[in-house]
Amino acid sequence: MNASRHIARTHRAARTTTKALAYRCLSGLVAAAVDAGTLIRTGDLLERLGADDLKDGFKSWYGRHVKKAYVAANGQPPVMVWAQHRTTGRWIHVAAYSPFDIALHIGLATYKQTKHLAQPAFFQAAYTEAA
Repeated sequence: MNASRHIARTHRAARTTTKALAYRCLSGLVAAAVDAGTLIRTGDLLERLGADDLKDGFKSWYGRHVKKAYVAANGQPPVMVWAQHRTTGRWIHVAAYSPFDIALHIGLATYKQTKHLAQPAFFQAAYTEAA
């Protein structure tokens, strides 16, 4: 098969793929690491702490506080991954962190809606559940 025909078939297949597969491919190894639990999103931590009933607006502001703390500590933005929004179903670009990243805890302590979660009892529960 010549190269131009192969390229045309690849483009045709790429145009007909599902959105989920396309975004999964864009995320690549980062999505695999999130699935394996070596990287987590801010919503995952809130779920582990039992705060998954927070409104989406509060969750996104918590994520902004965590990202700000991460950039201040590391001087660069965190790794990003495509994820489907839990209520709207739209694909959004969210940050992924190590489960033990200090920025997650700083974000909890600095954001007023999650400040009550920044207590040692909540952290211990989240890490024993993750292990």
